[in-house]
Amino acid sequence: MTSVQHRSAEEIGRTATGPRPVPELGDQTAAADLSHVDTVLPNGLRLLAVRKPTVPLVEVRLRIPFGGTEPLHAATAEVLAETMLTGTARRDRVEIDTELALIGGELSTVVDPERLTISGNALATGLPTLLDVLADALTSASYVDDEVARESARLVERLAVSRTQPRVIAREALLKHVYGDHPATREVPQAGDVAAVDARMVRALHAASVLPRGSVLVVVGDIDPDRIAGDVERALAGWSADREAVAMPGLPEVTGGDLLLVPRSGAVQSQIRLIAQSLPRTDPRYAALQLANLTYGGYFSSRLVENIREDKGYTYSAHSGFEFTGSTATVGVDADTANEVTAAALLETRYELGRLALVPPTAEEVESVRQYAIGSLLTATSSQAGLASQLAALTAAGLGAEWLAEHPARIAEVTVEEVAQAALEFFAPTRFTGVVVGDAEILAPQLTALGGFAVGEPGK
Repeated sequence: MTSVQHRSAEEIGRTATGPRPVPELGDQTAAADLSHVDTVLPNGLRLLAVRKPTVPLVEVRLRIPFGGTEPLHAATAEVLAETMLTGTARRDRVEIDTELALIGGELSTVVDPERLTISGNALATGLPTLLDVLADALTSASYVDDEVARESARLVERLAVSRTQPRVIAREALLKHVYGDHPATREVPQAGDVAAVDARMVRALHAASVLPRGSVLVVVGDIDPDRIAGDVERALAGWSADREAVAMPGLPEVTGGDLLLVPRSGAVQSQIRLIAQSLPRTDPRYAALQLANLTYGGYFSSRLVENIREDKGYTYSAHSGFEFTGSTATVGVDADTANEVTAAALLETRYELGRLALVPPTAEEVESVRQYAIGSLLTATSSQAGLASQLAALTAAGLGAEWLAEHPARIAEVTVEEVAQAALEFFAPTRFTGVVVGDAEILAPQLTALGGFAVGEPGK
């Protein structure tokens, strides 16, 4: 019988002369050349189509500006998104589902305060059918009374559950703290508002706001760039209007200030949410700021994660990242902690903000986040679906395929000094404000001792 010796991971990683050296990173792969067409069709719709024939499929992303200031706009928009694909003048729900299934396709809708997004995919040979179904929904969605009532009732149930979730409560509290009554704060409509929406209101919103002018359609996949513009123009010829899609009002600038303690009686965990004004992708300093953010809390080996997760065990997850709205941007920090360590976790979070500004990233740190930023971008856009979603997000700022192809080079050229300057300018603790959601009876004495806190009313 042969005996087998097993070695531990630590033993495998060492030699007689010490730890095995980590192999050097290879040369960075350049971004693929994106053969594409970027044009505005006669109906005012911007078309961005990219050929990526890795598999015989196609992805579509239609983004329609969908702002509104009326009290029931968010609720009506949510019902519209839930019922838009339940029937048209030419097809009922079953026929829509059947035609999409025959081309291996699907369509889905989602809405937020800024936009209505319709996403879909299919076999490349099925693109004409996918566009025909899409055009049908855009021009003649029926919003039958029974369908609207049924989907509204389901939505009310889901919202009732969603509004009890700590992350939803914290998100809404943060938005209201920095933006007040701005429409951007109505990401999750009230269940009572949804119950008040009827089919007539949904049909009226569709007629007023589902418009091509100012909207963007992204198509990625096994397509012919020379033919796609004509194909889309013919398919969507019936979708037209003289008016432009309604953009959400611009956001006010976020200014630093006291944090708000939002009471949530009986909660065993607290949600820490910080926010500060940042830079849009169009700013030449964005690449340096991106690396500064990664160093702070943008990936698993960041300073924040090393401190409050790996070293002190205050949280399972801590993260910082950007949020882009139109031509503006913010940077946010979030962590969920047990009540007894919330104040300590917040203290360390603020400490790391100050340390990033005053003890700037080292050359080694910058090189590590540089490789991560470039690698993660190339990985995220390696699939048709990932590329389509990334391009759709860029179009909100007027950007396109060129920006995406050139961004790895911009990251590669950022200097350590530029990252340090971005950290000093945008990660100073005084630039941030935010909320802590949790049991005020437990948290208030600790957070008051830290200073820079106000206590809000429960449910506000």
